[in-house]
Amino acid sequence: MSALRAGAIAALPALRARHPQHFAAITPGRMRAAWMVAAALAVVALGIWRMEIDPARLLSGFGRLLHFVSLMLPPDPGTYSRTMLILHGVAETLAIALLGTLFAALLALPFALLAARNTTPHAVPRFAARRGLDIVRGIDALIWALIWISIVGLGPFAGVLAIMTSDIGTLGKMFADAIETADRKAEEGIAAAGGAHAHRVRFGIIPQVLPVLAGQVLYIFESNVRSSAIIGIVGAGGIGLFLGEMIRMLEWPVVSFIVLLILLLVTGIDAISSRLRRMIAGNTGAGNARAGNAGASNTGAGNTREVS
Repeated sequence: MSALRAGAIAALPALRARHPQHFAAITPGRMRAAWMVAAALAVVALGIWRMEIDPARLLSGFGRLLHFVSLMLPPDPGTYSRTMLILHGVAETLAIALLGTLFAALLALPFALLAARNTTPHAVPRFAARRGLDIVRGIDALIWALIWISIVGLGPFAGVLAIMTSDIGTLGKMFADAIETADRKAEEGIAAAGGAHAHRVRFGIIPQVLPVLAGQVLYIFESNVRSSAIIGIVGAGGIGLFLGEMIRMLEWPVVSFIVLLILLLVTGIDAISSRLRRMIAGNTGAGNARAGNAGASNTGAGNTREVS
């Protein structure tokens, strides 16, 4: 090792002479990285200054935060009739999230097929679908709730439409990305057998990505349960409307009871959807394993016949 090290040290001046850019203390790449870090720090400093972020105000507010927490304990819905109203609002929130996610998934799939490169070879409709999904996704569900409330009025119907409209853009983008990552071998096999473009999409792409799309829908459904509670505050139905009323009336034990119910609901849905995603992924893996075993058996049978 000492001889090898001595040889490397002896060759170092020649290497420096041939490749000076790699031995420079400050390379152009390092300079660009330094400028990018400096620009990022400047943006952060500007944001702290313009937003008037004051750590002292945050520390002084912890006392009031603890006071609010003490007012919320113990959680108490109050009367039996109020408890039933709260449970009805939670069920309505769950229904809004479920229907909004379901309708959004059904409507997002055609747009995703238009936006994916391997299902829409023409650039113009693909570009239009992509930009349309970006526009819809760029508007928050709360803004869509205000828009639909002005159109159809207050209530859960506006909430379903707001969740549906917002998630068409999100699910459409996620679906299109999943479709573009599909394996081309099945599609090429169908094309070699004389299948049309619709057959390649229906039998070569959709079966591959369907478990992925189902997992994405379940994930978005979890998020929509929380979103449904928020958009209810502006009048789009669900428990959010009742939660806003209790906050305005300073009924803090009732507020903590509603928040606790929402947390339990989200936790339960997360556990169920995680289990469903694992089941879907497991069934897909088992199906692929069965297909591989069947292919191996067919290959072995063919080799046996050839030997015979």
